[in-house]
Amino acid sequence: MEPVETGKKYNKISEIYQSELLNSNYGLAQVKRAISFVNVTGSALDVGCGVGGRIVDELEISGFVITGIDVSRSMVTLAQESHPKVHFEIADICSWQTQQSFDFVVAWDSLFHLPLSQHEVVLKKLCSLLTSGGVLIYTFGNDIGEHISNWHNDTFYYSSIGLNRNLQVLIDSGLDVMHMELDQYPEKHVYVVAKKP
Repeated sequence: MEPVETGKKYNKISEIYQSELLNSNYGLAQVKRAISFVNVTGSALDVGCGVGGRIVDELEISGFVITGIDVSRSMVTLAQESHPKVHFEIADICSWQTQQSFDFVVAWDSLFHLPLSQHEVVLKKLCSLLTSGGVLIYTFGNDIGEHISNWHNDTFYYSSIGLNRNLQVLIDSGLDVMHMELDQYPEKHVYVVAKKP
């Protein structure tokens, strides 16, 4: 499924999504762990930022200047309303380009919606966007292939290149893996923190 189609699906549930996560701490401990590896709290990129919320709040508290991107127009609108000082863009990470480098990149529960063929390409892109000493945290599925799941009375596409290939791309991109965890076992949800030397 192309990202633009995923964006349309999230447009339909953006307000529900925002209310469900309004008081959630989901992913915050992991993001805080990743921030602890950062040398400089300068610029941050949130890929698949959704409605902003807790992760953008944490980045602001930590002193980052934030750029958030998401393919869902509704999500970005809600994010901008909640975080007027943050720069948000409606964009597909597969085609999005920037000349900026970032001290911190987070892609929490977003990359697994990408077309399978785009995983390595996008992961390499995120690695290349890091400054020296920059930190990347992202999530993926501990599985290989693609599937469709039902959620909020709709179908959503998921894909993954698997644990070993994710780690290999990070290593081949010159990053050091600082932490990796299958954090919702027995679900196949993995998060990894990697740092550019």
